[in-house]
Amino acid sequence: MKMKEKMYLVTGAAGFLGGTICRELIARGDRVRAFVLPNDKAKVYVPAEAEIVEGDLCDRESLQRFFTVPEGTETIVLHIASIVTVNPDYSQKVMDVNVGGTQNIIDLCLEHKECRKLVYCSSTGAIPELPKGLRIKEVSRFEPEKVLGCYSQSKAIATQKVLDAVEKQGLNACVVHPSGILGPEDFAVGETTKTVIQIINGEMPAGIDGSFNLCDVRDLAHGTILAADKGRKGSCYILGNEEVTFKDFARILSEESGCKKMKLFLPCSAANFMAGLLEKKAKRSGKRPLMTTFSVYNLARNNAFDCSRAQQELGYTTRSYQETIHDEVEWLRKSGKIA
Repeated sequence: MKMKEKMYLVTGAAGFLGGTICRELIARGDRVRAFVLPNDKAKVYVPAEAEIVEGDLCDRESLQRFFTVPEGTETIVLHIASIVTVNPDYSQKVMDVNVGGTQNIIDLCLEHKECRKLVYCSSTGAIPELPKGLRIKEVSRFEPEKVLGCYSQSKAIATQKVLDAVEKQGLNACVVHPSGILGPEDFAVGETTKTVIQIINGEMPAGIDGSFNLCDVRDLAHGTILAADKGRKGSCYILGNEEVTFKDFARILSEESGCKKMKLFLPCSAANFMAGLLEKKAKRSGKRPLMTTFSVYNLARNNAFDCSRAQQELGYTTRSYQETIHDEVEWLRKSGKIA
């Protein structure tokens, strides 16, 4: 009997994580089909070896095209696409894409018998926060009312939909929960990369005395592919890093880039008060506030995530912040994003 051809179907392939996943799969010799929005300028960053299908997660017809493969091909779906927003307010669009789009992916995985597995990219934001001092581990039920902000709530609902399909419809799927993303080749310049550029350019007068949990995009991509290779059906895997304080992050950044050292770090309570004032001012002027109470919450909260399940079952590893920041600064210079 002839071995079946294997093809990876990657949604969000023009994004930071999705693009990095495509590059790693192609580097190891796999066939990749990339799903991108029709007018996405970032499409040019999808590796040339990948076959591109244009479409929208909310449009089932375009998803049918994405899922339809030549006979004798089996597929593995990596569902990475979602709308990421730092605005905590309810957004129907975020829900339509992140929840409705994921439901469409689940339905097509079940309908297409050649689909062998789905890896759903959730977020650590979908997992309820625990008090400081405790490390946050994977959970088996997701309840949107236990997490803060529309993005996290949408990811909690969608993750539960995936797990329900595993339990009730026999879908072969597992879930990864990345923490924040950092590293080179963020062509679209997301929130974290924007912050890095601001600090290097001295455009951020003060930091906040809080913490992040940021992971190298290459480690997250590798972890997601490991989940495709050996993740257990119905299992969830946190893909994070050690927690890093804003102070340490800024220090490493100044060591690696030669930028001026950040001297001032506001206590979270003071930052929260200021953010409240800035939000009121922004409401009146219709501009985006420089800092929001939600962004302060994300720095003040417990960001200690336990990745031991992914380490033990998948062989997931992370590189140091120093190495990631070094490579990111080098890439920002090379691509002309910083002087």
